[in-house]
Amino acid sequence: MTATKGLEGIVAATSSISSIVDGVLTYRGYNIDDLAANASFDEVAYLLWHGALPNEEQLESLRSNLQKYAAIPPELLEQMKLYPKDMNMMAALRTAVSALALYDADADGMSAESNQTKAERLQAQLPTIVAALSRISEGEEPIAPKDGLGLTENFLYMMSGKQPEQTAIEALDKALVLHADHELNASTFAARVTVATLSDIYSGVTSAIGALKGPLHGGANEAVMRMLEEIGSPGNVQSYIEGKLENKEKIMGFGHRVYKNGDPRAKHLMEMSRRLGEMNGDSSLYEMSVQIEDLIVSKKGLKPNVDFYSASVYTMLNIPRKLFTPIFAISRVSGWSAHILEQYENNRIIRPRAEYVGELDLTYVPIAQR
Repeated sequence: MTATKGLEGIVAATSSISSIVDGVLTYRGYNIDDLAANASFDEVAYLLWHGALPNEEQLESLRSNLQKYAAIPPELLEQMKLYPKDMNMMAALRTAVSALALYDADADGMSAESNQTKAERLQAQLPTIVAALSRISEGEEPIAPKDGLGLTENFLYMMSGKQPEQTAIEALDKALVLHADHELNASTFAARVTVATLSDIYSGVTSAIGALKGPLHGGANEAVMRMLEEIGSPGNVQSYIEGKLENKEKIMGFGHRVYKNGDPRAKHLMEMSRRLGEMNGDSSLYEMSVQIEDLIVSKKGLKPNVDFYSASVYTMLNIPRKLFTPIFAISRVSGWSAHILEQYENNRIIRPRAEYVGELDLTYVPIAQR
């Protein structure tokens, strides 16, 4: 046996949920460009779970369920208020999602119907948890989800208590569509490994959040926003970037392990960044981002990935930087849960081997002789 570092190039599972072939990302066979242009996040979540886009009745039923399940247990809310105010948001989210299982009487149920209900519950409750954690960290009282609002609109409402602009709703909804699934990435693989032992869906999603917390998976858009803040204005872009390149420092938000000719999701967020800049009357973040892209493409031949423009999109939606990765989780729980459901359908415990490189033929020596 020979080890493959990082399992790169190893096919570890079969899946019909999403694919990346020749730089094209698809969900259940639908090109991401088609879905980003036309589908709501609710439709995409249904597609990932069921393998087909919903009809009007099915979509209305899902939206009704997501509204019904959006509230979180009051006991959990009280626990969250005890978290440190300077909490790491991903650590707090991981803890809260794990605790959700304690308040679900059917947490260990393994029927297909039970697990589908839990997938919908998790999708509905993660936005409520993230919004509540954000407000708690700022010393403010959490805002309960509002009846009659969709998932994306409700999240923005729970963040501020104000009715969001339609452009803002559309921008966040598109971002959620673009982040919903991405084949067998680290967090998705972690979720599948966990539930392959026949552990519950809450355990699988908690494992996925733990993997996403790592800076090599989530968090790149936070680094992009820090860079934009350091640059300050469009007039500073060229000197800043050229200085970074001369010092051989990495420019975050460019390149991707599985995309050699550019991330197909980036252009959609670029357009939303432009629209939000116009809505806010301040396009400086968009203009800086475009200048950075032009410089990196010309000097390094690298194109932006999905994290690059999401930084300016989230910031122009008045979303704090510390919530960038939790919002990723709000979207990706749709994909995680779809993969968990698929794993349950045809399960085999995931148990790879390791190439042993340690010492051999040692014998025990009594402690007095060591």
